[in-house]
Amino acid sequence: MSSPANGRTCAVLVVDLQNAYFEAPPLKEQRSAITAACNRLTAEAARRGHRILFIGTTHERDKSTWTLNMLEENQGFAFRGSEQAGWLEGLDTSRFPELWKTRDSAFFGTDLYLRLKNWNVDSLILAGVDTENCIAQTAADAFAHNFDVVIASDVVASPDPQAAEAALAWLEKSYRQKVLDLADVETWLSGDEA
Repeated sequence: MSSPANGRTCAVLVVDLQNAYFEAPPLKEQRSAITAACNRLTAEAARRGHRILFIGTTHERDKSTWTLNMLEENQGFAFRGSEQAGWLEGLDTSRFPELWKTRDSAFFGTDLYLRLKNWNVDSLILAGVDTENCIAQTAADAFAHNFDVVIASDVVASPDPQAAEAALAWLEKSYRQKVLDLADVETWLSGDEA
């Protein structure tokens, strides 16, 4: 994969770093570390002139946006305007645009593809939660839309480390997506191959 310095235009997609996903262990214990790592990633990408987009999940109380499992269990969450739907405390979101979704993939039912094309983006860096759900589905859909993808391994998290590891291995093998730690992502952003 080419680096941004070799003519690529990159966007960092920060997915679901919201209170709802960090209420219970083990993600609760990872909140501070992932917030700090995400702030470091977005600051470096912004410093280098790349796009950053914060993508969150929100639902309506009337069940119109609920997923099948939410309907079956009659249990919604991350309702629009609620504390659960808010960004993690300490996350630097103030200078970046937001996109709201109701499903795992950030492409499903949103204008994400249009935004990325309007920005002339061809490479994505993914960060956020859950690795095996929203990150993996967004990464797979990015491949379907012909975007190169880098997953920042220490800026993604999951309550199920085994499932997360399997998902990352699958994305690397099946879609040739890079899984890099934050230091290597910063190297990649600088134009050097990681």
